[in-house]
Amino acid sequence: MSVTVENLEKNMAKMTVTVEADKVEKAINKAYNKQKGSIQMPGFRKGKVPRYLVEKTYGVEVFYEDAANILLQQEYPTAYDESGLEIVSQPEIDVVQIEKGKEFIFTATVAVKPDVELGKYKGVTVTKIDVDVTDDEVNEEINKELEKNGRTVTVDRAIENGDVAKIDFEGSMNGEKFEGGTGEDFDLEIGSHSFVDTFEEQLIGSKAGDEVEVKVTFPKEYQATDLAGKEATFKVNIKEVKTTELPELDDEFVQDVDEECDTVEEYKKKVKENILKRKETEATRAKEDEAVAKVVDDSKMDIPDAMVEQQVQQMMQEFAQSMAQQGLTLEQYMQFTGMTKEKFEEQMKPEAVKRIQTSLVLEKIADVEKFEITEEDID
Repeated sequence: MSVTVENLEKNMAKMTVTVEADKVEKAINKAYNKQKGSIQMPGFRKGKVPRYLVEKTYGVEVFYEDAANILLQQEYPTAYDESGLEIVSQPEIDVVQIEKGKEFIFTATVAVKPDVELGKYKGVTVTKIDVDVTDDEVNEEINKELEKNGRTVTVDRAIENGDVAKIDFEGSMNGEKFEGGTGEDFDLEIGSHSFVDTFEEQLIGSKAGDEVEVKVTFPKEYQATDLAGKEATFKVNIKEVKTTELPELDDEFVQDVDEECDTVEEYKKKVKENILKRKETEATRAKEDEAVAKVVDDSKMDIPDAMVEQQVQQMMQEFAQSMAQQGLTLEQYMQFTGMTKEKFEEQMKPEAVKRIQTSLVLEKIADVEKFEITEEDID
């Protein structure tokens, strides 16, 4: 094998890889063996047609595509190692030559790790952050705990923000129903913005048993293109109104939720201490982030587009996993928010660039200062 490297603009490189002809023959034979079980020709049992006859009938190049894929999987890792490049993207492969009795030649265009020209990274000044905890913050934290331990009850009153309405709904455009516009026994939290436009707000003030006509306009960039930018009318039957009834904050409640506390006052003190610790940790991290951001801004690097795209796809996967934990697919999230995949990816790019810059700068500092850096440091 021989590998030549051509450096391109913006930290891209093109490898030209030449593989020996005898490996081509072996790959073609492997491709034939892979396919022969499904090959049928008159006068031969299935799977028993000789290779030379298949090539004579269908052309000598009949196995070239599979053979090329076999060679790429087999030879690219070696070419990667021999290139000496720090590759940071998947390769864009072009097969230049595959022919019986000749060398296999392919090119792989890749993004390579950018070099970083470090700015000032010692003695960087950051903003002082004063940490304090107010009574309102303590009460808010306690209210969250009360809500976690609350129970859902049905109420006989008008819908308010924060309530959950069990509804049947049927949507139409110009009198015609549309796909995905109908649902039964759907629990809708008012104020969650789970539905488009002002759908939830238009239910406020209604009661169980009411039938409400809701009019909405879908976003212009709505994922379902046949609905994008169009007006729709929903007939909504409100079947039940539910709210969360909170427990009373007393010593008994405190003892149930925290075995280290016996009284409300002890619990409030502990909550305040926990908030303070959390805010101190956040303040430390904020100062670290500010310091790194200043070093990044003062450093120079040319990040290839392919590296950014790969980071965006990784972030998309992370977000999809986060949605899955909440019982949603990425497609459902897009539909609920009226976001397209392309727009979502575009919005992720600035953060993707920031992550790459931070990672490269920290790695460069670690290299200069001769210490190790972990994934946790970068995250």
